[in-house]
This record gives sequence, structure tokens and C-alpha cells, in this order.
Amino acid sequence: MRSLSYLLIGILFGITMFKSEAASWFRIYEMFKFDAFHMYGIIGTAVVLGVIIVQAIKRFKVKSFYGDPIQFEPKEKSVPRYLIGGFIFGLGWALAGACPGPMFTLVGAGYLPILIVIAGAVLGTWAYGLVKEKLPH
Repeated sequence: MRSLSYLLIGILFGITMFKSEAASWFRIYEMFKFDAFHMYGIIGTAVVLGVIIVQAIKRFKVKSFYGDPIQFEPKEKSVPRYLIGGFIFGLGWALAGACPGPMFTLVGAGYLPILIVIAGAVLGTWAYGLVKEKLPH
């Protein structure tokens, strides 16, 4: 039953991504050229909602679908790590025209060439696992 909940949440997320045009290559292109506010508005709204939801989870001690308490662990502050990771992520986003959420939305919308990008993302994740311990912390 929990899997059905996850599936329904994923479908709702995909519909929201598609209808808001957050999965649109043209909108992403506009954003990287600083030609339109559309994507910045979507990202800003997501950040604000994320902050509100995280604070609500902490304040009301919300539990997971499995009944476990949701805990937020502090991340280590490493500027080089985040700069390098952000650069690679942004470069991939600009080249592919999609970040991970919209990639799956585009598959669901029938844009099958994005499967090549998903294969590259999986390969990149696998490669990261191989070199993770050798990267700066």
C-alpha cells in the first residue's frame, strides 16, 4: 500500500513538473540565458515550500510512512566539494536541458531520447561511487 502512495506522489510530481513547464528545455534555456523569471520563480517557490515543510516536520515531529521519526542530520561544510558538485550538476543540467526530476517527467510525457541522458546520469552516479573516497571532503 505504501508503494501505491509513492507512485501517486510521483505521478502528481510529474504532472506538476510538466504543467508548470519546469521540464521544458526552452524554459531551462531561458533561465540559463537570464531571459525570463519563470524557472527562478518555480525554484524559489520550491525552496520556500521546502523550508516551511522541513520546519513543520521538525516542529510537529512528523513520522515517515513506516512510522519512523524523520531526522535531519547536519551536513559537513566543505566549500570545494559543493563548488565542484554544483559545477558538474549545472553543466549537466545545461547540456541535457533537464535535471533528475524533469528527466523522468519527460520519459512519462513520451520524450524517449531523454533515456540517453538518464543512462548517462546512472553511469555518472556509478562512477561517483568508484571515486567518492578520493574526492575532497
